[in-house]
Amino acid sequence: MNSGEFMFRVRVKSEADKDGEGNMPKKIIRHATSVAACSTACLAVALAAAPSAARAADAEPIRIGIISEASAIVGVAIPNAAQLAADEINAAGGIDGRKIEIISYDDHNSAADAVRAFQRAVNQDHVVAVVASYISEVVLALEPWSARLKTPLLTPGAASDEITRHIHEDYEHNKYTFHEWLASSSIAQSICDASHDLFVTGYGMKTTVVMSEDAAWTKPLDDRFLKCLPEAGLQVLDHIRFSPDSTDFTPIFNQIEGKKPDVIITGISHVGVQPTVQWAAQQVPIPLGGNSSQSTTSTFWKDTNGAADGVVSFDGAAEGVATTPKTMPFTEAYVKRYGVTPAYTGYSSYDAIYIITEAIQRAKSTEADPLVTALEATDHVGTVGRMQFYGKDDVFTHGLKYGKGLITGLTIQWQDGKQVTVWPENLATGKLRFPPFVKVKQAAAN
Repeated sequence: MNSGEFMFRVRVKSEADKDGEGNMPKKIIRHATSVAACSTACLAVALAAAPSAARAADAEPIRIGIISEASAIVGVAIPNAAQLAADEINAAGGIDGRKIEIISYDDHNSAADAVRAFQRAVNQDHVVAVVASYISEVVLALEPWSARLKTPLLTPGAASDEITRHIHEDYEHNKYTFHEWLASSSIAQSICDASHDLFVTGYGMKTTVVMSEDAAWTKPLDDRFLKCLPEAGLQVLDHIRFSPDSTDFTPIFNQIEGKKPDVIITGISHVGVQPTVQWAAQQVPIPLGGNSSQSTTSTFWKDTNGAADGVVSFDGAAEGVATTPKTMPFTEAYVKRYGVTPAYTGYSSYDAIYIITEAIQRAKSTEADPLVTALEATDHVGTVGRMQFYGKDDVFTHGLKYGKGLITGLTIQWQDGKQVTVWPENLATGKLRFPPFVKVKQAAAN
């Protein structure tokens, strides 16, 4: 009822209730006065409530979606680390007073399930950004949806060079995706650099066999291996790609032993436990190096029943190593909460939440396009190094920059149940040491 309607109704009732002398009864006067007073007060409350409602909307949590493979030891680190970062940011006041809320989805190692999760995250749960997956096939399926739904997507573990190629070739459409982990070709280069220092210079090794799972991330990895390993001083004697569904690696190791390489360089992520167990069980006398993603968390020793002893692998960061001032505090906090060290995806997922937070603060908005612009300006010292994204005109558009002073990764080796960092020298906590069945002296003498 507006004020004019209220006054009209009072006036009508007044005419009907006048006494015989034309005077308004005192009861009616008191009633009209109280109603008028209530109307004025209620109007004041309503006006006061309007900005309060706006303030309440501004105080609503900022939601970030996490899509991961909860059953995988590499995948589960993604939501774990993201929640740890969100809790820290919230304890410090959030983003201009607004809390971060992590909404987590399990894609069950399925690209189709990941797409459904992404759609729900944006359309129903109203997230402002999504951090998703260590599997390249999953991210490549999500990339078009990031474009269609205009929602920033950061990937903390998938490595395929195809992710950034799509952004470079159609920037305006795919600009919402950010490859927040090193591309496969950069990982390969880091492994080649480490192999030169550790295997060639350290042990006089001269030959290798490349052994990789057949997956989207390993094609560019292997392409780079075949170029940079010879440049590092290792002749490639054979190149073996096996199905991720493989369960028996005995024939593969027999084939490799027949070539008599000095070292095996791997590209393994989805099947890291089985080849490691069979490498040790078969007493393959050749060092196992390269990349084994599952070996980057402390559960790997137990999962392989100690067969991991001597395995060498690329990693982003490691326990007990201060890659940056943030690395060890994060690792210690993660171990305290979850009881294990984070896989490589844990470091990058933790960093991703901080990168998104800083972008929102720079953009002063959670809208997609301002966020993209702010994310492109990222210069964040994270747990794995200084993190910046390649620009629009670079072939690795929105990929994580690789190189000295930025991120180069490191190399770990499993020794007596612990991860020991063996490269680069300035971060090393120990030296290479192989189990008795590995004949490194023979390799060095060839």
